[in-house]
Amino acid sequence: MFIRSIKVPSSSGVVHEYVRVVESVRENGRVKQKLVLNLGRRDTLETLLPLLQRFLEGDAAPPLDDDGPIQILDSSTWGPVLVVRHFFQQLGLWQLLDSGRRWSHLAPEEDPDDDWPSRVLALIANRLMRPLSEHALAGWLETDFVCDRFGRRYLPHWKLQGRVQVDLTVLQQWYRSLDHLILNKAKIEVALYQRLRDLFNFQPDLVFYDLTSTYFEGHGPEGFAKHGYSRDGQPRNVQVVVGVVMVAGWPIAHHVWAGNTRDSKTVAEVVKDLTERFAFRQVVFVGDRGMVTEKNLNVLKEADGNWGFLLGMTRRQNPEAEALIDRIQEDAWLECKSGINAEEAKVKQRTRVQEVLCDRPGVRVFVVDSDERRNYEQRQRDKAMQRVRLGLEKLQARVAKGQLKDPAKIGAAAQRVLSRNHGHRYYTWQLATGQFQFEEHPVNLPREKKYEGKYLIQSDQADMTPREAVAHYKELNEVERGFRSLKDPIGMRPIWHHLERRVRAHIFVATLAFLMERMLERALKDAGVLLSAQAALTALETIRHVRFQADGHDRTGVSPGSSRARQVLKALQITDRRPPTPPQGHSPTM
Repeated sequence: MFIRSIKVPSSSGVVHEYVRVVESVRENGRVKQKLVLNLGRRDTLETLLPLLQRFLEGDAAPPLDDDGPIQILDSSTWGPVLVVRHFFQQLGLWQLLDSGRRWSHLAPEEDPDDDWPSRVLALIANRLMRPLSEHALAGWLETDFVCDRFGRRYLPHWKLQGRVQVDLTVLQQWYRSLDHLILNKAKIEVALYQRLRDLFNFQPDLVFYDLTSTYFEGHGPEGFAKHGYSRDGQPRNVQVVVGVVMVAGWPIAHHVWAGNTRDSKTVAEVVKDLTERFAFRQVVFVGDRGMVTEKNLNVLKEADGNWGFLLGMTRRQNPEAEALIDRIQEDAWLECKSGINAEEAKVKQRTRVQEVLCDRPGVRVFVVDSDERRNYEQRQRDKAMQRVRLGLEKLQARVAKGQLKDPAKIGAAAQRVLSRNHGHRYYTWQLATGQFQFEEHPVNLPREKKYEGKYLIQSDQADMTPREAVAHYKELNEVERGFRSLKDPIGMRPIWHHLERRVRAHIFVATLAFLMERMLERALKDAGVLLSAQAALTALETIRHVRFQADGHDRTGVSPGSSRARQVLKALQITDRRPPTPPQGHSPTM
Protein backbone atom coordinates (compact mmCIF):
# COMPACT_ATOMS: atom_id res chain seq x y z
CA MET A 1 0.00 0.00 0.00
CA PHE A 2 1.06 3.54 -0.70
CA ILE A 3 0.24 7.11 0.35
CA ARG A 4 -0.91 9.35 -2.46
CA SER A 5 -2.46 12.82 -2.58
CA ILE A 6 -4.72 14.64 -5.01
CA LYS A 7 -5.54 18.33 -5.33
CA VAL A 8 -9.20 19.24 -5.72
CA PRO A 9 -10.47 22.80 -6.45
CA SER A 10 -13.57 23.82 -4.50
CA SER A 11 -16.52 25.79 -5.90
CA SER A 12 -14.97 28.98 -4.46
CA GLY A 13 -11.71 28.39 -6.33
CA VAL A 14 -9.67 27.29 -3.30
CA VAL A 15 -7.56 24.18 -3.96
CA HIS A 16 -7.42 21.58 -1.17
CA GLU A 17 -5.01 18.63 -1.02
CA TYR A 18 -6.47 15.27 0.08
CA VAL A 19 -4.42 12.27 1.29
CA ARG A 20 -5.36 8.72 0.33
CA VAL A 21 -4.17 5.16 0.97
CA VAL A 22 -3.99 3.11 -2.24
CA GLU A 23 -2.78 -0.32 -3.23
CA SER A 24 -1.61 -1.80 -6.50
CA VAL A 25 -3.87 -4.38 -8.17
CA ARG A 26 -3.70 -6.11 -11.53
CA GLU A 27 -6.75 -5.99 -13.78
CA ASN A 28 -6.78 -7.37 -17.33
CA GLY A 29 -3.03 -7.53 -17.37
CA ARG A 30 -2.60 -3.94 -16.22
CA VAL A 31 -1.49 -2.59 -12.84
CA LYS A 32 -3.87 -0.06 -11.33
CA GLN A 33 -4.05 1.77 -8.04
CA LYS A 34 -7.13 0.92 -6.01
CA LEU A 35 -8.39 3.31 -3.33
CA VAL A 36 -8.27 1.73 0.14
CA LEU A 37 -8.95 4.70 2.44
CA ASN A 38 -9.53 8.45 2.29
CA LEU A 39 -7.59 10.07 5.15
CA GLY A 40 -8.90 13.59 4.60
CA ARG A 41 -7.42 17.01 3.97
CA ARG A 42 -3.67 17.37 4.36
CA ASP A 43 -3.84 20.53 6.51
CA THR A 44 -6.18 18.78 8.96
CA LEU A 45 -3.95 15.72 9.14
CA GLU A 46 -0.92 17.88 9.91
CA THR A 47 -2.75 19.21 12.97
CA LEU A 48 -3.79 15.73 14.09
CA LEU A 49 -0.42 14.05 13.47
CA PRO A 50 1.02 14.53 17.01
CA LEU A 51 -2.15 13.19 18.58
CA LEU A 52 -2.31 10.27 16.17
CA GLN A 53 1.30 9.37 16.89
CA ARG A 54 0.65 9.38 20.64
CA PHE A 55 -2.43 7.24 20.15
CA LEU A 56 -0.61 4.65 18.05
CA GLU A 57 2.16 4.46 20.66
CA GLY A 58 -0.42 3.54 23.29
CA ASP A 59 -1.02 6.90 24.95
CA ALA A 60 -4.58 8.16 25.42
CA ALA A 61 -5.01 10.95 22.89
CA PRO A 62 -6.63 14.03 24.44
CA PRO A 63 -9.39 15.84 22.54
CA LEU A 64 -8.40 18.90 20.54
CA ASP A 65 -10.35 21.27 22.78
CA ASP A 66 -8.66 20.03 25.94
CA ASP A 67 -4.88 20.15 26.31
CA GLY A 68 -3.82 19.35 22.77
CA PRO A 69 -1.88 21.65 20.47
CA ILE A 70 -5.11 23.51 19.59
CA GLN A 71 -7.69 24.38 22.24
CA ILE A 72 -11.05 25.64 21.00
CA LEU A 73 -12.29 28.48 23.21
CA ASP A 74 -15.40 29.60 21.32
CA SER A 75 -17.18 28.91 18.04
CA SER A 76 -20.00 31.27 17.00
CA THR A 77 -22.18 31.69 13.91
CA TRP A 78 -20.81 34.51 11.75
CA GLY A 79 -21.85 34.05 8.09
CA PRO A 80 -25.26 35.79 8.10
CA VAL A 81 -23.92 38.79 10.02
CA LEU A 82 -21.06 39.02 7.52
CA VAL A 83 -23.59 39.31 4.69
CA VAL A 84 -25.66 41.94 6.52
CA ARG A 85 -22.49 43.98 7.04
CA HIS A 86 -21.82 43.67 3.31
CA PHE A 87 -25.26 45.09 2.42
CA PHE A 88 -25.00 47.73 5.15
CA GLN A 89 -21.83 48.98 3.49
CA GLN A 90 -23.22 48.65 -0.06
CA LEU A 91 -26.27 50.77 0.83
CA GLY A 92 -24.17 53.43 2.48
CA LEU A 93 -25.91 53.01 5.80
CA TRP A 94 -22.79 53.68 7.89
CA GLN A 95 -22.44 57.21 6.55
CA LEU A 96 -26.19 57.76 6.44
CA LEU A 97 -26.80 56.83 10.08
CA ASP A 98 -23.64 58.56 11.32
CA SER A 99 -24.96 61.81 9.88
CA GLY A 100 -28.42 61.33 11.38
CA ARG A 101 -30.06 62.95 14.35
CA ARG A 102 -29.94 61.49 17.85
CA TRP A 103 -32.71 61.21 20.40
CA SER A 104 -32.12 64.16 22.68
CA HIS A 105 -33.86 63.06 25.88
CA LEU A 106 -31.14 60.80 27.30
CA ALA A 107 -30.88 59.52 30.86
CA PRO A 108 -27.85 60.78 32.85
CA GLU A 109 -26.10 57.40 32.66
CA GLU A 110 -26.46 57.11 28.87
CA ASP A 111 -23.51 57.69 26.54
CA PRO A 112 -24.34 60.54 24.13
CA ASP A 113 -21.72 59.18 21.68
CA ASP A 114 -22.90 55.57 21.71
CA ASP A 115 -22.29 53.79 18.38
CA TRP A 116 -25.97 53.30 17.63
CA PRO A 117 -25.53 52.52 13.88
CA SER A 118 -23.63 49.34 14.86
CA ARG A 119 -26.53 48.34 17.10
CA VAL A 120 -29.00 48.95 14.26
CA LEU A 121 -26.95 46.61 12.08
CA ALA A 122 -27.18 43.96 14.80
CA LEU A 123 -30.97 44.42 15.08
CA ILE A 124 -31.38 44.01 11.30
CA ALA A 125 -29.27 40.85 11.34
CA ASN A 126 -31.38 39.50 14.18
CA ARG A 127 -34.60 40.18 12.25
CA LEU A 128 -33.21 38.20 9.30
CA MET A 129 -31.87 35.28 11.29
CA ARG A 130 -33.74 34.79 14.53
CA PRO A 131 -36.49 37.37 15.11
CA LEU A 132 -36.59 38.15 18.82
CA SER A 133 -37.50 41.00 21.12
CA GLU A 134 -34.72 43.31 22.23
CA HIS A 135 -34.97 41.62 25.64
CA ALA A 136 -34.49 38.13 24.16
CA LEU A 137 -31.69 39.42 21.92
CA ALA A 138 -29.17 38.55 24.66
CA GLY A 139 -29.51 34.81 24.04
CA TRP A 140 -28.77 35.28 20.34
CA LEU A 141 -25.64 37.27 21.14
CA GLU A 142 -24.29 34.23 22.98
CA THR A 143 -24.55 31.92 19.97
CA ASP A 144 -23.68 34.33 17.13
CA PHE A 145 -20.65 36.55 16.60
CA VAL A 146 -22.14 40.05 16.39
CA CYS A 147 -19.73 42.97 16.57
CA ASP A 148 -19.65 46.71 16.17
CA ARG A 149 -17.96 48.46 13.24
CA PHE A 150 -14.56 48.05 14.93
CA GLY A 151 -14.88 44.31 15.49
CA ARG A 152 -15.70 44.46 19.21
CA ARG A 153 -18.16 41.68 19.99
CA TYR A 154 -21.49 42.37 21.69
CA LEU A 155 -21.97 40.04 24.64
CA PRO A 156 -25.02 39.81 26.92
CA HIS A 157 -24.86 41.17 30.45
CA TRP A 158 -27.07 38.86 32.47
CA LYS A 159 -28.61 40.37 35.59
CA LEU A 160 -31.87 39.19 37.13
CA GLN A 161 -34.11 42.18 37.89
CA GLY A 162 -37.68 40.99 38.46
CA ARG A 163 -38.94 39.48 35.22
CA VAL A 164 -36.06 41.02 33.25
CA GLN A 165 -32.96 38.83 33.03
CA VAL A 166 -30.52 41.26 31.44
CA ASP A 167 -28.94 44.43 32.75
CA LEU A 168 -31.41 47.28 32.27
CA THR A 169 -28.66 49.75 31.40
CA VAL A 170 -27.51 47.54 28.51
CA LEU A 171 -31.10 46.85 27.43
CA GLN A 172 -31.76 50.59 27.36
CA GLN A 173 -28.92 51.03 24.85
CA TRP A 174 -30.71 48.75 22.40
CA TYR A 175 -34.04 50.53 22.94
CA ARG A 176 -32.33 53.89 22.50
CA SER A 177 -30.93 52.74 19.15
CA LEU A 178 -34.54 52.35 18.01
CA ASP A 179 -35.28 55.91 19.12
CA HIS A 180 -32.32 57.27 17.13
CA LEU A 181 -33.34 55.23 14.07
CA ILE A 182 -36.97 56.31 13.86
CA LEU A 183 -35.97 59.98 14.08
CA ASN A 184 -34.23 59.57 10.73
CA LYS A 185 -36.76 57.38 8.90
CA ALA A 186 -37.85 59.99 6.34
CA LYS A 187 -34.27 60.84 5.37
CA ILE A 188 -33.12 57.20 5.32
CA GLU A 189 -35.89 55.97 3.02
CA VAL A 190 -35.25 58.67 0.40
CA ALA A 191 -31.48 58.11 0.52
CA LEU A 192 -31.90 54.34 0.18
CA TYR A 193 -34.26 54.82 -2.78
CA GLN A 194 -31.67 56.98 -4.52
CA ARG A 195 -28.96 54.43 -3.74
CA LEU A 196 -31.07 51.58 -5.12
CA ARG A 197 -31.61 53.52 -8.35
CA ASP A 198 -27.84 53.96 -8.66
CA LEU A 199 -27.17 50.28 -7.97
CA PHE A 200 -29.91 48.73 -10.12
CA ASN A 201 -30.74 51.43 -12.68
CA PHE A 202 -34.56 51.47 -12.65
CA GLN A 203 -37.22 54.09 -13.33
CA PRO A 204 -40.27 54.65 -11.09
CA ASP A 205 -42.89 54.05 -13.78
CA LEU A 206 -45.20 51.94 -11.60
CA VAL A 207 -45.77 52.34 -7.86
CA PHE A 208 -47.17 49.29 -6.08
CA TYR A 209 -48.97 49.78 -2.80
CA ASP A 210 -50.67 47.36 -0.44
CA LEU A 211 -51.47 46.98 3.25
CA THR A 212 -51.33 44.37 5.94
CA SER A 213 -51.80 44.27 9.70
CA THR A 214 -49.63 42.98 12.50
CA TYR A 215 -50.76 42.27 16.03
CA PHE A 216 -49.45 42.81 19.55
CA GLU A 217 -48.72 40.41 22.34
CA GLY A 218 -50.15 42.55 25.12
CA HIS A 219 -51.92 45.89 25.09
CA GLY A 220 -49.60 47.96 22.91
CA PRO A 221 -49.53 51.78 22.83
CA GLU A 222 -52.84 53.32 23.84
CA GLY A 223 -54.64 55.01 20.97
CA PHE A 224 -52.37 53.35 18.40
CA ALA A 225 -52.81 49.61 18.96
CA LYS A 226 -56.49 49.05 18.19
CA HIS A 227 -58.85 46.33 17.08
CA GLY A 228 -59.62 46.26 13.38
CA TYR A 229 -59.83 43.97 10.38
CA SER A 230 -57.14 41.39 11.12
CA ARG A 231 -55.28 39.92 8.16
CA ASP A 232 -53.48 37.64 10.63
CA GLY A 233 -56.63 35.85 11.79
CA GLN A 234 -56.16 37.34 15.28
CA PRO A 235 -59.29 39.50 15.76
CA ARG A 236 -58.96 39.42 19.56
CA ASN A 237 -55.52 41.06 19.49
CA VAL A 238 -54.99 44.77 19.04
CA GLN A 239 -52.97 45.64 15.97
CA VAL A 240 -51.49 48.29 13.70
CA VAL A 241 -51.92 48.65 9.94
CA VAL A 242 -48.77 48.66 7.80
CA GLY A 243 -48.59 49.94 4.22
CA VAL A 244 -45.61 49.20 1.97
CA VAL A 245 -44.69 51.02 -1.26
CA MET A 246 -42.61 49.10 -3.81
CA VAL A 247 -41.01 50.21 -7.06
CA ALA A 248 -39.38 47.78 -9.51
CA GLY A 249 -39.55 45.06 -6.85
CA TRP A 250 -37.81 47.16 -4.16
CA PRO A 251 -39.49 48.36 -0.96
CA ILE A 252 -38.85 52.12 -0.86
CA ALA A 253 -41.21 53.36 1.86
CA HIS A 254 -43.61 52.15 4.51
CA HIS A 255 -46.28 53.70 6.71
CA VAL A 256 -47.83 52.62 9.99
CA TRP A 257 -51.34 53.55 11.13
CA ALA A 258 -53.62 52.78 14.04
CA GLY A 259 -55.12 49.29 13.91
CA ASN A 260 -58.65 50.41 13.00
CA THR A 261 -57.61 52.40 9.89
CA ARG A 262 -59.48 51.49 6.71
CA ASP A 263 -57.48 50.71 3.56
CA SER A 264 -59.07 53.49 1.54
CA LYS A 265 -58.21 56.12 4.18
CA THR A 266 -54.46 55.65 3.61
CA VAL A 267 -54.15 56.43 -0.10
CA ALA A 268 -54.19 60.23 0.10
CA GLU A 269 -51.35 60.28 2.67
CA VAL A 270 -49.23 57.85 0.63
CA VAL A 271 -49.68 59.78 -2.64
CA LYS A 272 -48.84 63.06 -0.89
CA ASP A 273 -45.70 61.51 0.63
CA LEU A 274 -44.51 60.11 -2.71
CA THR A 275 -45.10 63.46 -4.38
CA GLU A 276 -43.41 65.60 -1.74
CA ARG A 277 -40.66 63.38 -0.34
CA PHE A 278 -39.73 61.33 -3.43
CA ALA A 279 -40.74 63.93 -6.05
CA PHE A 280 -42.74 61.40 -8.08
CA ARG A 281 -44.53 63.19 -10.90
CA GLN A 282 -45.31 60.70 -13.67
CA VAL A 283 -46.19 57.27 -12.32
CA VAL A 284 -49.03 54.77 -12.33
CA PHE A 285 -50.39 53.90 -8.89
CA VAL A 286 -51.16 50.17 -8.63
CA GLY A 287 -53.36 48.96 -5.78
CA ASP A 288 -56.00 46.38 -4.95
CA ARG A 289 -59.76 46.84 -4.73
CA GLY A 290 -59.62 48.03 -1.10
CA MET A 291 -58.12 51.33 -2.30
CA VAL A 292 -60.98 52.19 -4.66
CA THR A 293 -63.21 55.08 -3.65
CA GLU A 294 -64.33 58.08 -5.64
CA LYS A 295 -62.31 60.26 -3.27
CA ASN A 296 -59.10 58.30 -3.89
CA LEU A 297 -59.56 58.43 -7.65
CA ASN A 298 -59.85 62.20 -7.34
CA VAL A 299 -56.71 62.27 -5.17
CA LEU A 300 -54.77 60.57 -7.98
CA LYS A 301 -56.23 62.87 -10.62
CA GLU A 302 -55.41 66.00 -8.62
CA ALA A 303 -51.91 64.97 -7.49
CA ASP A 304 -48.97 67.08 -8.68
CA GLY A 305 -47.70 65.82 -12.00
CA ASN A 306 -49.24 63.16 -14.20
CA TRP A 307 -50.48 60.35 -11.94
CA GLY A 308 -52.38 57.43 -13.37
CA PHE A 309 -54.01 54.43 -11.75
CA LEU A 310 -54.36 50.70 -12.17
CA LEU A 311 -56.70 49.42 -9.47
CA GLY A 312 -58.78 46.39 -8.68
CA MET A 313 -62.55 46.63 -8.44
CA THR A 314 -64.84 45.25 -5.79
CA ARG A 315 -66.84 42.41 -7.31
CA ARG A 316 -69.43 41.71 -4.62
CA GLN A 317 -72.31 44.02 -3.82
CA ASN A 318 -71.27 46.19 -6.71
CA PRO A 319 -73.94 46.57 -9.40
CA GLU A 320 -71.42 48.17 -11.79
CA ALA A 321 -69.10 45.14 -11.53
CA GLU A 322 -71.97 42.73 -12.14
CA ALA A 323 -73.04 44.69 -15.23
CA LEU A 324 -69.47 44.78 -16.54
CA ILE A 325 -69.03 41.01 -16.16
CA ASP A 326 -72.31 40.49 -17.99
CA ARG A 327 -70.81 42.34 -20.97
CA ILE A 328 -68.25 39.58 -21.54
CA GLN A 329 -68.11 38.24 -25.09
CA GLU A 330 -66.85 34.68 -25.27
CA ASP A 331 -65.07 35.25 -28.59
CA ALA A 332 -63.18 38.32 -27.29
CA TRP A 333 -60.85 36.67 -24.78
CA LEU A 334 -57.11 37.25 -25.11
CA GLU A 335 -54.76 34.59 -23.76
CA CYS A 336 -52.16 35.95 -21.34
CA LYS A 337 -48.63 34.68 -21.29
CA SER A 338 -48.40 31.65 -19.03
CA GLY A 339 -46.26 31.85 -15.95
CA ILE A 340 -47.23 35.34 -14.84
CA ASN A 341 -46.82 34.00 -11.33
CA ALA A 342 -45.02 30.97 -9.91
CA GLU A 343 -48.12 28.81 -9.57
CA GLU A 344 -49.17 29.32 -13.18
CA ALA A 345 -45.65 28.64 -14.39
CA LYS A 346 -45.61 25.34 -12.52
CA VAL A 347 -48.95 23.88 -13.60
CA LYS A 348 -49.59 25.88 -16.80
CA GLN A 349 -52.91 27.31 -15.71
CA ARG A 350 -54.67 29.64 -18.12
CA THR A 351 -55.29 33.35 -17.66
CA ARG A 352 -57.49 35.26 -20.11
CA VAL A 353 -58.44 38.92 -20.33
CA GLN A 354 -60.77 41.14 -22.30
CA GLU A 355 -61.65 44.79 -22.16
CA VAL A 356 -65.33 45.63 -21.66
CA LEU A 357 -67.08 48.95 -22.15
CA CYS A 358 -67.14 51.14 -19.05
CA ASP A 359 -69.77 53.85 -18.69
CA ARG A 360 -67.41 56.17 -16.80
CA PRO A 361 -65.53 58.54 -19.13
CA GLY A 362 -61.78 58.07 -19.28
CA VAL A 363 -61.85 54.73 -17.45
CA ARG A 364 -61.02 51.38 -19.02
CA VAL A 365 -62.07 48.09 -17.42
CA PHE A 366 -60.47 44.69 -17.97
CA VAL A 367 -62.17 41.46 -16.94
CA VAL A 368 -59.66 38.74 -16.07
CA ASP A 369 -60.53 35.03 -16.07
CA SER A 370 -58.04 32.91 -14.16
CA ASP A 371 -58.05 29.11 -13.86
CA GLU A 372 -55.96 29.35 -10.71
CA ARG A 373 -58.43 31.74 -9.08
CA ARG A 374 -61.42 29.70 -10.24
CA ASN A 375 -60.04 26.48 -8.79
CA TYR A 376 -59.34 28.22 -5.49
CA GLU A 377 -62.78 29.85 -5.28
CA GLN A 378 -64.53 26.60 -6.18
CA ARG A 379 -62.67 24.76 -3.43
CA GLN A 380 -63.59 27.46 -0.94
CA ARG A 381 -67.23 27.40 -2.04
CA ASP A 382 -67.43 23.60 -1.80
CA LYS A 383 -66.07 23.68 1.76
CA ALA A 384 -68.40 26.50 2.78
CA MET A 385 -71.47 24.81 1.24
CA GLN A 386 -70.66 21.58 3.03
CA ARG A 387 -70.45 23.33 6.40
CA VAL A 388 -73.69 25.26 5.81
CA ARG A 389 -75.48 22.13 4.58
CA LEU A 390 -74.51 20.24 7.72
CA GLY A 391 -75.84 23.07 9.85
CA LEU A 392 -79.13 23.17 7.96
CA GLU A 393 -79.48 19.39 8.12
CA LYS A 394 -79.05 19.49 11.90
CA LEU A 395 -81.67 22.21 12.16
CA GLN A 396 -83.99 20.21 9.90
CA ALA A 397 -83.61 17.19 12.19
CA ARG A 398 -84.39 19.25 15.31
CA VAL A 399 -87.56 20.58 13.72
CA ALA A 400 -88.60 17.10 12.55
CA LYS A 401 -88.16 15.75 16.11
CA GLY A 402 -90.27 18.55 17.53
CA GLN A 403 -87.39 20.09 19.45
CA LEU A 404 -88.06 23.43 17.72
CA LYS A 405 -91.65 24.44 16.97
CA ASP A 406 -91.86 28.22 17.21
CA PRO A 407 -91.51 29.62 13.65
CA ALA A 408 -89.68 32.70 14.97
CA LYS A 409 -87.09 30.56 16.73
CA ILE A 410 -86.73 28.32 13.69
CA GLY A 411 -86.17 31.38 11.49
CA ALA A 412 -83.61 32.80 13.90
CA ALA A 413 -81.76 29.47 13.98
CA ALA A 414 -81.74 29.31 10.18
CA GLN A 415 -80.36 32.85 9.97
CA ARG A 416 -77.56 31.95 12.36
CA VAL A 417 -76.57 28.98 10.20
CA LEU A 418 -76.70 31.03 6.98
CA SER A 419 -74.75 33.92 8.50
CA ARG A 420 -71.75 31.64 8.90
CA ASN A 421 -69.65 30.65 5.88
CA HIS A 422 -71.60 33.02 3.59
CA GLY A 423 -74.54 30.64 3.60
CA HIS A 424 -76.90 33.22 2.03
CA ARG A 425 -74.90 32.93 -1.18
CA TYR A 426 -75.69 29.25 -1.55
CA TYR A 427 -78.97 28.24 0.15
CA THR A 428 -82.52 29.37 0.80
CA TRP A 429 -85.11 27.85 3.14
CA GLN A 430 -88.78 27.81 3.93
CA LEU A 431 -91.11 26.50 6.61
CA ALA A 432 -94.07 24.66 5.06
CA THR A 433 -96.71 22.83 7.11
CA GLY A 434 -94.37 22.69 10.07
CA GLN A 435 -91.53 21.15 8.06
CA PHE A 436 -88.19 22.89 7.62
CA GLN A 437 -86.98 22.67 4.02
CA PHE A 438 -83.89 24.09 2.32
CA GLU A 439 -82.46 24.07 -1.18
CA GLU A 440 -79.74 25.67 -3.27
CA HIS A 441 -80.50 29.31 -3.91
CA PRO A 442 -81.89 29.64 -7.44
CA VAL A 443 -80.44 33.13 -8.01
CA ASN A 444 -77.43 33.63 -5.74
CA LEU A 445 -75.69 30.30 -6.36
CA PRO A 446 -75.68 30.50 -10.19
CA ARG A 447 -74.40 34.06 -9.87
CA GLU A 448 -71.57 32.88 -7.61
CA LYS A 449 -70.60 30.21 -10.11
CA LYS A 450 -70.68 32.68 -12.98
CA TYR A 451 -68.31 35.08 -11.23
CA GLU A 452 -65.86 32.46 -9.95
CA GLY A 453 -62.39 32.90 -11.38
CA LYS A 454 -63.10 36.42 -12.61
CA TYR A 455 -61.89 39.75 -11.30
CA LEU A 456 -61.86 43.30 -12.65
CA ILE A 457 -59.12 45.88 -13.14
CA GLN A 458 -59.73 49.54 -13.93
CA SER A 459 -57.24 52.04 -15.33
CA ASP A 460 -57.01 55.45 -16.93
CA GLN A 461 -53.98 54.51 -19.06
CA ALA A 462 -55.00 54.83 -22.70
CA ASP A 463 -51.89 53.16 -24.10
CA MET A 464 -51.83 50.13 -21.80
CA THR A 465 -52.80 46.85 -23.46
CA PRO A 466 -55.08 44.36 -21.66
CA ARG A 467 -52.22 41.89 -21.27
CA GLU A 468 -49.97 44.58 -19.80
CA ALA A 469 -52.70 45.54 -17.34
CA VAL A 470 -52.91 41.94 -16.08
CA ALA A 471 -49.15 41.55 -15.82
CA HIS A 472 -48.73 44.82 -13.89
CA TYR A 473 -51.64 44.10 -11.56
CA LYS A 474 -50.27 40.68 -10.75
CA GLU A 475 -47.02 42.30 -9.70
CA LEU A 476 -48.91 43.28 -6.55
CA ASN A 477 -48.20 39.68 -5.56
CA GLU A 478 -44.64 40.84 -4.93
CA VAL A 479 -45.90 43.20 -2.24
CA GLU A 480 -47.97 40.40 -0.71
CA ARG A 481 -44.94 38.12 -0.82
CA GLY A 482 -43.04 40.88 0.90
CA PHE A 483 -45.62 40.91 3.67
CA ARG A 484 -45.07 37.19 4.18
CA SER A 485 -41.35 37.88 4.49
CA LEU A 486 -41.97 40.70 6.94
CA LYS A 487 -44.21 38.57 9.12
CA ASP A 488 -42.78 35.09 8.89
CA PRO A 489 -39.07 34.57 8.29
CA ILE A 490 -38.08 38.15 9.12
CA GLY A 491 -40.53 38.39 11.95
CA MET A 492 -42.26 41.77 12.10
CA ARG A 493 -44.37 40.11 14.76
CA PRO A 494 -44.90 39.66 17.58
CA ILE A 495 -44.66 43.24 18.81
CA TRP A 496 -44.18 43.79 22.53
CA HIS A 497 -43.39 47.51 22.67
CA HIS A 498 -45.54 49.94 24.66
CA LEU A 499 -44.34 53.19 23.07
CA GLU A 500 -45.61 54.24 19.65
CA ARG A 501 -42.20 55.43 18.43
CA ARG A 502 -40.63 52.07 19.25
CA VAL A 503 -43.41 50.18 17.50
CA ARG A 504 -42.68 52.26 14.41
CA ALA A 505 -38.93 51.69 14.80
CA HIS A 506 -39.46 47.93 15.26
CA ILE A 507 -41.35 47.80 11.95
CA PHE A 508 -38.70 49.98 10.29
CA VAL A 509 -36.01 47.47 11.30
CA ALA A 510 -38.15 44.69 9.79
CA THR A 511 -38.52 46.57 6.48
CA LEU A 512 -34.75 47.20 6.31
CA ALA A 513 -34.23 43.48 6.85
CA PHE A 514 -36.77 42.81 4.08
CA LEU A 515 -34.81 45.11 1.75
CA MET A 516 -31.60 43.19 2.45
CA GLU A 517 -33.39 39.90 1.87
CA ARG A 518 -34.45 41.22 -1.54
CA MET A 519 -30.87 42.27 -2.30
CA LEU A 520 -29.67 38.79 -1.40
CA GLU A 521 -32.32 37.24 -3.68
CA ARG A 522 -31.27 39.50 -6.53
CA ALA A 523 -27.56 38.70 -6.13
CA LEU A 524 -28.25 34.95 -6.05
CA LYS A 525 -30.44 35.17 -9.15
CA ASP A 526 -27.90 37.25 -11.08
CA ALA A 527 -25.16 34.73 -10.20
CA GLY A 528 -27.32 31.75 -11.20
CA VAL A 529 -27.33 30.31 -7.66
CA LEU A 530 -30.52 28.28 -7.18
CA LEU A 531 -31.12 29.15 -3.54
CA SER A 532 -33.82 31.20 -1.87
CA ALA A 533 -32.73 33.98 0.44
CA GLN A 534 -33.72 31.96 3.50
CA ALA A 535 -31.91 28.86 2.25
CA ALA A 536 -28.83 30.99 1.65
CA LEU A 537 -28.98 32.43 5.17
CA THR A 538 -29.25 28.91 6.57
CA ALA A 539 -26.22 27.82 4.55
CA LEU A 540 -24.29 30.86 5.77
CA GLU A 541 -24.70 29.68 9.35
CA THR A 542 -21.97 27.10 8.63
CA ILE A 543 -19.46 29.97 8.45
CA ARG A 544 -18.27 30.31 12.01
CA HIS A 545 -15.98 32.64 13.90
CA VAL A 546 -13.61 30.50 15.96
CA ARG A 547 -11.48 31.62 18.89
CA PHE A 548 -8.79 29.12 19.82
CA GLN A 549 -5.49 28.78 21.59
CA ALA A 550 -2.46 27.47 19.73
CA ASP A 551 0.98 27.13 21.26
CA GLY A 552 -0.22 29.11 24.24
CA HIS A 553 -1.40 32.10 22.15
CA ASP A 554 -5.03 33.21 21.63
CA ARG A 555 -5.96 33.31 17.96
CA THR A 556 -9.09 33.76 15.89
CA GLY A 557 -10.18 32.40 12.54
CA VAL A 558 -13.20 31.97 10.29
CA SER A 559 -14.26 28.59 8.94
CA PRO A 560 -14.88 28.39 5.16
CA GLY A 561 -18.40 27.06 5.61
CA SER A 562 -20.30 24.62 3.43
CA SER A 563 -20.09 24.53 -0.34
CA ARG A 564 -23.45 26.32 -0.55
CA ALA A 565 -22.23 29.02 1.84
CA ARG A 566 -19.17 29.55 -0.34
CA GLN A 567 -21.46 29.83 -3.37
CA VAL A 568 -23.37 32.62 -1.63
CA LEU A 569 -20.19 34.52 -0.76
CA LYS A 570 -18.98 34.17 -4.34
CA ALA A 571 -22.32 35.51 -5.65
CA LEU A 572 -21.93 38.53 -3.37
CA GLN A 573 -18.23 38.89 -4.28
CA ILE A 574 -17.23 38.71 -0.61
CA THR A 575 -13.61 37.61 -0.38
CA ASP A 576 -12.64 38.74 3.12
CA ARG A 577 -14.53 36.62 5.62
CA ARG A 578 -12.89 37.95 8.76
CA PRO A 579 -14.49 40.57 11.01
CA PRO A 580 -12.61 43.81 11.70
CA THR A 581 -9.74 43.61 14.19
CA PRO A 582 -10.46 45.66 17.34
CA PRO A 583 -8.08 48.61 17.81
CA GLN A 584 -5.09 48.04 20.07
CA GLY A 585 -5.79 48.88 23.67
CA HIS A 586 -9.55 48.32 23.27
CA SER A 587 -11.50 45.43 24.75
CA PRO A 588 -12.49 42.83 22.12
CA THR A 589 -16.00 42.65 23.65
CA MET A 590 -18.79 45.12 24.43
